[in-house]
Amino acid sequence: MTRLLPVLALLLVGALPSWVAAAPQPPGAPAAETVQPQNVSARVEPRQVRIGDPFLYEVVITHPKEHRYELVLPKETGDFEVLDQTRQRKDGPDSATTTIGVRMSAFSLGLVQVPALTFDVATPDGPKKFSLPGREVEVTSTLPPDADGQGADLFDYQPPQEVPIRSWRLVLAVLGTLAAGLLAWALYRWWKNRPKHVVVVPQQPLDVRTRKALDALKAEDLPARGHAKDFYFRLSEIVRGYLGERYGFEALECTSSELMASLRRLPTPGLPEDALMRFVSESDMVKYARAESSPESCRDALAFGYALIDKTYVPPPPQAPANAAAPHVQ
Repeated sequence: MTRLLPVLALLLVGALPSWVAAAPQPPGAPAAETVQPQNVSARVEPRQVRIGDPFLYEVVITHPKEHRYELVLPKETGDFEVLDQTRQRKDGPDSATTTIGVRMSAFSLGLVQVPALTFDVATPDGPKKFSLPGREVEVTSTLPPDADGQGADLFDYQPPQEVPIRSWRLVLAVLGTLAAGLLAWALYRWWKNRPKHVVVVPQQPLDVRTRKALDALKAEDLPARGHAKDFYFRLSEIVRGYLGERYGFEALECTSSELMASLRRLPTPGLPEDALMRFVSESDMVKYARAESSPESCRDALAFGYALIDKTYVPPPPQAPANAAAPHVQ
């Protein structure tokens, strides 16, 4: 009896279909960790299908109840396209049956072989693999038998073609763009030519502006902070700006000698020429010769600025109002 057991095992293995016993492993799967189900059947329905039409590839696997089969869809399907898959399991007293259906479509004419399927198998001993080779399916053309004579190639699959459709969308888009441009141009012209309400602030008198500049310089207290040179630069600009506007010449661009020469050629009633000459000389010494200046000297120079305004500024004569009535002449 013990001698008959190996012979019976060989007979059982030989009774299995050859495509089950010699199922190839998918690329990348390990040679070990494989499992064989108790029974496998596969069918293609229909066996003959037109190119591009779907067909069903159904696999029925009988296996122990403690095993679970899950299909792993192939990454490379060649001339086939996988549309969807279904899975059903039915448990019996001693075994279970798992039915897996894969809907595909083929895009190659003639007898073509469905890609091999790989299954992940969960077993009590750990995860394993099972591979099933594909079955053949006959793929026929969608053209009728007399396609060559009737020119029926129009009924076959065609690449996408451009079909002209009459539409006013482009015309309306162009008109809308032109209308928007005209509206923007009209708004720009209106904004550019709109009445501008400019508030004209009358300029303050020369003496007021000059005193404010002297007050601001005094508030900074530059000599006390060791900036006597900056103080004399600022004070000289204020005094020269006042003289130039008061007597009508460009005083800021004149040298010291040109400044005094210009003032001597102009009528300058009340101008303290000697004091102005001393101020100009002292300013030049501090600004350009790096002479030292005490806070008292700076205070006296600032006082000269105020005194210069008091002695030389003459308020302009009042202007008659524009709407004043003209004198009546008899």
